[in-house]
Amino acid sequence: MPRDIRELRDDPAAYAAELRQRWGGLLSYRYLGRTYSSMDLGPADDTVTLRRDMRNPAGGILLSVLGIASPEGGGLSDLEAVPNPVIHSCQVLDPGRDVRRIEIVSEVLKQGRQMGYSRSRIVDADEPIRVLALTSGQGISLGPPPEGLERMPVEPLVVVDGPDLPPLWQVFGAAPRTDGRWALPVLSAEVASPDAALHLGPQLVLLESAALDLAAAATGTDRLQGVSSHVMFLARGKVGPFRAEGQAIGGSDGLVAVRMVLHDEGDGDRAITAASYQFRVAVAA
Repeated sequence: MPRDIRELRDDPAAYAAELRQRWGGLLSYRYLGRTYSSMDLGPADDTVTLRRDMRNPAGGILLSVLGIASPEGGGLSDLEAVPNPVIHSCQVLDPGRDVRRIEIVSEVLKQGRQMGYSRSRIVDADEPIRVLALTSGQGISLGPPPEGLERMPVEPLVVVDGPDLPPLWQVFGAAPRTDGRWALPVLSAEVASPDAALHLGPQLVLLESAALDLAAAATGTDRLQGVSSHVMFLARGKVGPFRAEGQAIGGSDGLVAVRMVLHDEGDGDRAITAASYQFRVAVAA
């Protein structure tokens, strides 16, 4: 199992080395190509180039991609805190079917000793006046890191776009079980945050994949566009496997809602995350 970096709080050199290894190996941001000037050396770049695996069957941008690109944890950086997400929400204005790159314009609303609040606009990077989505979130600090931590070299993961790209859920290790429920395997370093808990990235990918399955069964089509999501992180996912349970609720005018709960089966089947989604049946182009 991954080690909780807080155990190294009294050894600054070991803490810094562990953070470099964990940040560099974390799959969520590297696979999407998202960098952070607060953490990474090099020029600031708040854009993400979109690939086919970042889109739903209707061609719109996946809610999980928007969430990973803008986690909005209150502006808490791993260099100044041991951050943990509390709430994340997203409202989609434009599915961005023809958008090549997105840019995340973040704004810290409030940052206290333990809690932080932030929000962002996600825009077309090539036409910044075109707003695609709004996200907002709340994060908490699990404690302070040692002083003197420095930004780290970027180790890009080159993913070439093409028709043979696996879906994001497969890359993150999620899959539907024979009973129809979606799950992630036992916690591993690639999908764990530095505090040895399941990172928000694989959670968002798993929950949206499971929700889309339920919504498709309820509507009879997989051509669904995410309209909104609201995710509450209830507890740290520490062991795994992690099982998603959900229910689709039909609405009017092509809308369907899905409510999800993620359980840590290896930790007494504890509920660790709850989420709700809205999808709309996409009109054929």
